[in-house]
Parts: sequence; structure tokens; C-alpha cells
Amino acid sequence: MPTPLDVLNVIAEPTRCRILDALRVGERSVGDLVEEVGMHQPGVSRHLKVLRDAGLVEVRRDAQRRLYRLRPEPLMELDAWLEPYRREWANRLDGLEQH
Repeated sequence: MPTPLDVLNVIAEPTRCRILDALRVGERSVGDLVEEVGMHQPGVSRHLKVLRDAGLVEVRRDAQRRLYRLRPEPLMELDAWLEPYRREWANRLDGLEQH
């Protein structure tokens, strides 16, 4: 299972972020993602494999098409990992505001 840092490294790539953004609205085919991202199908497929390996997306077959959807669990784990850092910065900003 990928760690939060692994997930962070995967989503740091801009094309993968665009793919995840497209999947936020719901399940999409590779063809839909190709149009959305503006990249050739082999490139989108390579990025989808990285996202699948990181557990960020899952795929299902529908006849000849493959439909991808977002898996929120790895992002929720990343969010939980980031929470102490957000809290620390919020405390620091609160202290600065009081000063």
C-alpha cells in the first residue's frame, strides 16, 4: 500500500492532477480523459497506470471501454498526514495575529 508521501509524489505531476480533477466529477473513459487532458492515448494510459498503482484510481470494464473512477482513500490518508502541519501553521498564524 502506498504511503502518503508516495501519493504526494504521484499527484505532484501536473498531468496526473488534471486526470484526477477530471475524475472528481465521476467515472470517465480513457477517450474522455484524452480529450480532457489534451494528450495522446498512450500518454494518458501511462499516467493512469501510475495512478492505479498508487491506488488513486480504479478501473472497470464496460464492454470494450475501460472506465476509471477516483478512489478517495489514498487522498484521505494524505489529508490526515497533512493535518498536523496545517494545525501547526494555523497556530503560528494565530500567534502572529495576536502579536
